[in-house]
Order: sequence, then C-alpha cells, then structure tokens
Amino acid sequence: MIAQLPTRNARRTAQENGLSLVELIVTVAILSILASAAFPVARFAVKRQNERELHRDLWMMRDAIDKYKDAADKGAFQTKVDSQNYPPDLETLVNGVDVQGKKLKFLRRIPVDPMTGKAEWGLRSMQDDPDSDSYGGQSVFDVYSKSDGTALDGTKYNTW
Repeated sequence: MIAQLPTRNARRTAQENGLSLVELIVTVAILSILASAAFPVARFAVKRQNERELHRDLWMMRDAIDKYKDAADKGAFQTKVDSQNYPPDLETLVNGVDVQGKKLKFLRRIPVDPMTGKAEWGLRSMQDDPDSDSYGGQSVFDVYSKSDGTALDGTKYNTW
C-alpha cells in the first residue's frame, strides 16, 4: 500500500488557521460601506413614520371638529352665536359637552405633534384667513402643525 503525503492544507499549524490581516481589513471595509448606506435609509424611515402619524393626528382632530359642528348644527347643544357651531377650543372636544344629561366626547386626548414633540397645535377660526398663523380665538375651525420643518415631498408641515 502506498502512503499518501499530507496536502498543504492538512499541514497547517494552529497559527495558520486564523484570518489574515488583509482579510480582516476587507471585511471591516465591506461592513462599513453597508452600514453607511443603511443609516440614511433608517433616518428617512423614521421621518416617513412621523409624517404618517402627523397625517393621522390632523385627520383625527379635524374629524372631531366636524362631528362637534354636526351635533351643534342638529341642535344637540347650545354654542356661542359668533362660533358658527365650531368648538371654542380643543379641550372642549376632549372634555365633552352635556347632551340630555350625558357627556358627549369627540376626542380621547389631544395628540402630541410628532414633529415638535408637544401637544400644541396651531389653530384657525372661521374668521381667520386660510393661511393665517394667528388665531382669532372665536372658535376652532382648523388645526395645523406648528413645525417649520419640510416634509419628504417638499411641502411645509404647517401647511398640511
């Protein structure tokens, strides 16, 4: 029987079984490139999520304002004459109004603006100009974000 000589790979010693310095440098470089490409994607994902939340919050508050007005127009409760049946403030939507001995609430809570991190919103009354950023105080006809930031689509958050 002929004995086979061990091949080069079989003769490696314990010191030769690790990775070379060049292999480690290449691996770290590849991982760095992948991480640097993933960071902007993650940042845009967070911004996109905040924009979705802002849309949802604005829709929810505007829907509550509309339901308040509809109930007032149907005579469910009395409002101030100059309010045109819109709520006097956002807290009224949360606290509710008395209707035949029952509390009618339109909003569970005033949401936090995801762009500013505060539960403060810009308000417009029916008497204000559509693009006005000053609130006349008569009633709440519309809400908007107080953020001066720009959305991914290029529009300002306070114009939504």
